[in-house]
Amino acid sequence: MTAEATLPTTSTAPTVRQVWTRERGIALAAALILAAAVVMALVRSTDRHGELDPRSADPYGSRAVAQLLADRGISTRVVTTLDAARAAAKPDSTLLVAVPDLLTDRQQDRLHQATAHSGGRTVLVAPGSPSVERLAPGVTADPAASTSTTLDSGCALPEARRAGSADTGGIRYTTTHLDADACYPSARLATLLRIPQTSGGGDTVVLGAPDILLNDRLDKQGNASLALQLLGSRPHLVWYLPSLSDASATGDGDRKTFFDLLPSGWLWGTLQLFIAAALAAFWRARRFGPLVPEKLPVAIRASETTEGRARLYRKADARDRAAAALRSATRTRLAPLVGVPVTQAHSPETLLPALSAHLAGGQQALHSLLFGPPPGDDAALIALTDQLDALEREVRRP
Repeated sequence: MTAEATLPTTSTAPTVRQVWTRERGIALAAALILAAAVVMALVRSTDRHGELDPRSADPYGSRAVAQLLADRGISTRVVTTLDAARAAAKPDSTLLVAVPDLLTDRQQDRLHQATAHSGGRTVLVAPGSPSVERLAPGVTADPAASTSTTLDSGCALPEARRAGSADTGGIRYTTTHLDADACYPSARLATLLRIPQTSGGGDTVVLGAPDILLNDRLDKQGNASLALQLLGSRPHLVWYLPSLSDASATGDGDRKTFFDLLPSGWLWGTLQLFIAAALAAFWRARRFGPLVPEKLPVAIRASETTEGRARLYRKADARDRAAAALRSATRTRLAPLVGVPVTQAHSPETLLPALSAHLAGGQQALHSLLFGPPPGDDAALIALTDQLDALEREVRRP
C-alpha cells in the first residue's frame, strides 16, 4: 500500500491580528460615535425630564409656579386626555395646553369647540403653525422666531403692564382680531396675544415661549408676575399635558403612518446616515490607478497547479471539461508543427488536412481524437490522454 504524501497547506487569508490592525481605526471611530450618541441621549433625557410638568422640580419643570398658585388658593390639576381637558373648560377654570403641537388635527378641532364659548380662559403654550390656526382661528404663527428672549410689554393689557419685561421671546404671531391684545412685540410682531371670546366672557391667551413657566426662569425679569396673573385669573387651573396614549389620538380621521410619527429631524438624520454610508462604501470600493502586483507567499510548481485542477475536475466529474482542455492544448501545440497558424489551430477544416499530410493517415481518426465527443468514463479519459500524447510524439518525430 502506498501512502499519498500530504503537503502542508498554505492559507493567504488574513489573520485576526491583521484584520484588527487594518480595521481598528474604523472600529475606534464607530465606538466613539456610539459613545457620544449615548452621552447626548442621556444628557438630553436628563435635562428635559418632566418638561412643563407642574409636578416636576427639574429645571424645565413647572412645580414652582404651581406652588405659588397654590399659596394664593388656586388649585392645579393635571390631565392627560382630551376628554378630561374638554370637560374642564368651564367659566371658573383656566385650561393650559402645555404642548399644543402634539395634538392631532382632530383633537385640536374638538378642543377648540369645547373652549370657544366656555367662558373660561385657555392658555396655549408656544403653538406652532398650523396648530394655532385651529386652536385660535384668526391667529397665524410667523415662521421666523424672535431674536430676543427678554421683551418689554408694549401693550395696554393690565397683566403685562404690571409684570413689565418678561422672557416671552419665541414664536411670533399676527392676528386678524381687532380687539386682541398684542403684547411683548419683537420686530412689530407679538409674542403674547389675548383674544376675547365672542360670547361667555372668556378669552384665549397665546404664549410664544414657555420660559415664564419654567422653574429655572421663574425668578427672572417679570416672569413670575406674568405667569401668576395669566394662570390665576380663575380659582381652578387645569394643566393639560397631551399624551400619546390618549385614545382620542387614534381616531379614524387621524390615522398616522410610522413615518408621520417620526420627527422631521430623525428623517433628515437617517438620510444623512445613508449618504455617509454610500460615500464610505464608494471610498472603500474605489481603486485608483493600475493594480499593483504582489508576490505570492510561496512558490507553487506548475505540476501542483495541474494536479490541483485535475482533482477539481475529478471531484466534479467534469470529464467533458478535462477532455476539452487536453484537446485544446494539444491542438495549440500541434498547429505550428504542421505549418498551421495558432489562430486556426481549433478549425478542423484547416488543422486536419495538414496533420493528415504530415502523418499520411486518415482524417476520420484524427477528427475523432482531436474534436470528438467527451469520454464516457475515467478509463476512456485516460485512454484519450495516452492517444493525444502518442499523436504529439509522432508529429514531433524527425
